[in-house]
Amino acid sequence: MKRLLVVCPHPENMVPGQRLKYEQYFGHWRANGYEVVVSPFMTRRFQSIVYQPGRFLEKVFWVGWGYLRRIRDLLRLPFYDGAYIFLWVTPFGIPFFEGLFSLAARQFVYDIDDMVFLGHSSEANRFIQVLKGRGKMAFLMGRADHVIVCTPHLEAFVQRYNLRTTDISSTIDTDRYLPVNPYSNERRLTLGWSGSHSTAKYLHLLDGVLKDIGSEIDFRLKVIGDPSFRMDGVEVDAQEWCEPTEVRDLQEIDIGLYPLPDEEWVLGKSGLKALQYMALGIPTVATRIGANSRIIEDGENGFLVSDQEEWKDRLLVLAADPDLRRRVGDAAGRTVAERFSVRANRDVYLGVLDGVFSRRESSGDRAPNR
Repeated sequence: MKRLLVVCPHPENMVPGQRLKYEQYFGHWRANGYEVVVSPFMTRRFQSIVYQPGRFLEKVFWVGWGYLRRIRDLLRLPFYDGAYIFLWVTPFGIPFFEGLFSLAARQFVYDIDDMVFLGHSSEANRFIQVLKGRGKMAFLMGRADHVIVCTPHLEAFVQRYNLRTTDISSTIDTDRYLPVNPYSNERRLTLGWSGSHSTAKYLHLLDGVLKDIGSEIDFRLKVIGDPSFRMDGVEVDAQEWCEPTEVRDLQEIDIGLYPLPDEEWVLGKSGLKALQYMALGIPTVATRIGANSRIIEDGENGFLVSDQEEWKDRLLVLAADPDLRRRVGDAAGRTVAERFSVRANRDVYLGVLDGVFSRRESSGDRAPNR
């Protein structure tokens, strides 16, 4: 067994960026010779308050606790065969701990799933944005034995620092995400969105569109991940994200919404929301930007739109035609199963880990970065 220390920001099974990327492969890694130990910077309590406004002193306490955890990790890392680092080792300042970890780890794989180094942040923690160590990502890109990314745009950026990269999108466990939609207009239509407090503001890009179509069709807007979300003139059913009911909550959606702004950081996003909807056979309408264009073939397995009029047109067409929703939803499910599922990508992940460790076992030293 090879011992692998997974160093990550969030507790296991709590945030989509980790759950629907590498965490769901732990079982496959363990079945293929890896002992996986997970060390998050944040505790579950810290995770539960981090996006809430205020609570400054409690947040400071948990940040300090996180740094103590990292000191412990640094002391035990030499006893592991290597590390798997997601995003950063510590959140603030220069890459001091990242440098120590890169020296202490015999080998390490670096995983980055977003262009977070551009400074995107939640409103609740906007005041600490200037303290965040965005240089940490570039440092880890350059020092890693291999870097895993999730979009071609992000891979092109990372290759400025390291040529050993693999592009693996966020993926869906199709054994859990099972389509149940009746594709019927005999019940009230549900338009839906799933995300987090920090990204819910982008749903407001559709304020005008949803108000307009409300005069033509009867629908509700289901929002998963931000229970405080409201939209004037639209009936909103907003709730917290809950892991045990996540799939069931998503299954209530008839049409999935994925609006995004035209900003550079979006080009690093893997299209996770679209993939979640599509795996459940939910026809999806998404902004024509970034990875959405490699996931969605417009008019076949979903719809890509560029302006407010296109949003309105596609939503009205889908709302009126349940047979179209079924055809597009079926094609979407096949796309995820064939290209963006855990089954389709698990050996790619395992191949990266085996490749890194086999280099060490054959050479005895870390391969120099190119």
